Amino acid sequence: MSELMSEAESLDAADGLAAVRERFLLDDVTYLDGNSLGALPAGVPARVADVVRRQWGELRIRSWEESGWWTAPERIGDRIAPLVGAAAGQVVVGDSTSVNVFKALVAAVRMAGAGRHEVLVDATTFPTDGYIAESAARMTGCSLRPVTPAEVPSALGDRTAAVLLNHVDYRTGRLHDLPALTAAVHAAGAYVVWDLCHSAGALPVGLDEHGVDLAVGCTYKYLNGGPGSPAYLYVRRDLQDRFDSPLPGWNSHAEPFGMRPAYAPAPGAVRGRVGTPDILSMLALEAALEVWDGVSVEAVRAKSLALTDFFLRCVGEYVPHGRVESLTPVAHAERGSQVALRCDGAGDVMKRLIEGGVVGDFRAPDVLRFGFTPLYVGFADVERAARVLARTLGERG
Repeated sequence: MSELMSEAESLDAADGLAAVRERFLLDDVTYLDGNSLGALPAGVPARVADVVRRQWGELRIRSWEESGWWTAPERIGDRIAPLVGAAAGQVVVGDSTSVNVFKALVAAVRMAGAGRHEVLVDATTFPTDGYIAESAARMTGCSLRPVTPAEVPSALGDRTAAVLLNHVDYRTGRLHDLPALTAAVHAAGAYVVWDLCHSAGALPVGLDEHGVDLAVGCTYKYLNGGPGSPAYLYVRRDLQDRFDSPLPGWNSHAEPFGMRPAYAPAPGAVRGRVGTPDILSMLALEAALEVWDGVSVEAVRAKSLALTDFFLRCVGEYVPHGRVESLTPVAHAERGSQVALRCDGAGDVMKRLIEGGVVGDFRAPDVLRFGFTPLYVGFADVERAARVLARTLGERG
């Protein structure tokens, strides 16, 4: 047994989160793609079966009240809130991340008011955020200016209405400075919208602590809600009365069953809702979130850093020098919960890794991405992934 294999065994034996792995349905595959789709929590199949067979099959329409369907968006939002550092009553679940980005960004521009006609968007963001930002800017009569997160402080001015930023870069795993960037945006009199897709469930976010205005995120990555599970929207409590959604649906009406011709927004985070919620996937998400019972985000973050540190060590020792280049920052304060390696022929390499039982993903043109979900990934998984990577690169010559 190699020294790194032996060390991995010792680290797994001392891991305070090791038992949480049993809350998931896993196989022998080393699964390092939880930053794209989380693993299946063990309690979800039975819950979904109950929702389909009893709540829908037997109670039918009565389930909106008797099974709590109507209040699910806020109830599940309150379950997510502690994972992003928010108090109850500020998170609502529903729609996709893209739809919530649109709602949040347009609302931010509307709150900024007259005289502010520029939107800054993270130039390194996930493409859809950029597409949505461009459309939102056109709709609100704003100009759109792509900048890197590092350029934001110098790009801000008295014309800035809103800034849309990603907390973690989806390609490189770089963690951006949410507290400092939020403070800079506020100092300029603008509003900030954070996309938490690659950070929620992997590290502390601190939305309330750092005074974030608006935030959005998906639930199918580190929150393990399942493919296409609904996203969420955070609206800071003191801004909720001013939150003017560009999608005023009947579900966010103050009197949804009044069927009145004029729109009147509901109080609180409820005004972030739009139409009828997707109950099947929403209740699957609610069941999935039970894996967080008794788990602190701080413990998850500590293990995440330990896993990524160990992976980089193993890669450094197993993979011949020069075959891969890490794009992920070494500094803990700048690292999310993934490692991105630049590699020649990365698409083919990832295909071979998957055939060898190590699942990550490929981002064109040359990036191997490995996501580390501390709830179910162990140190032996990490060591094996690096070892199989070295073998795969050796086979390619």
